[in-house]
Amino acid sequence: MKKSFIYLLVLAPLISLAQNDNISGIPIPLKNGKVFYEKEYILTNGQKKEQLYAKAVKWFKESFPELKESLMMADKAAGKIAGHGIFKIIVSESGNYYWIKPVIAITVADGKYTFQSYDYYEKPIEKGISNEYSKIEYRWWDFRRGKPWSTEDQPLFKGIDEKSLSLTASLELVMNQ
Repeated sequence: MKKSFIYLLVLAPLISLAQNDNISGIPIPLKNGKVFYEKEYILTNGQKKEQLYAKAVKWFKESFPELKESLMMADKAAGKIAGHGIFKIIVSESGNYYWIKPVIAITVADGKYTFQSYDYYEKPIEKGISNEYSKIEYRWWDFRRGKPWSTEDQPLFKGIDEKSLSLTASLELVMNQ
């Protein structure tokens, strides 16, 4: 009986940690420990792969005009495009903001396509902070466990989630036309 009680005392904190993996309330999805947004769309309007590919390339170039070489890969035969996207997240009234730079990948086929965004990098633009890009996962790992790096983490991660979802929504509008 004593041994059971001691095991319970030792294991109880571990069980609670496993259950509270994301206490932030922000639903940023992970895949293999990395921030990873993915959604597959099935279209009912009979569009062919070639039409969807042209729309996806156009959407990509119009969505990220700041990046001259945003497309890293465009393979029409395979129906795949991938490149870097970039967006700005304002995190405070003092003017601090972050540039967020994920990889955006779109794969098209007859009547369907898949959107993915992953390999998120963040670059803070604020006084006293290094202006280098770094992977977001370390910061997200701490934040979702209740250990933010700064008071700006909440608006940063909320902004990343909102902007990533708005990218998928804007692509969906274009692809359904």
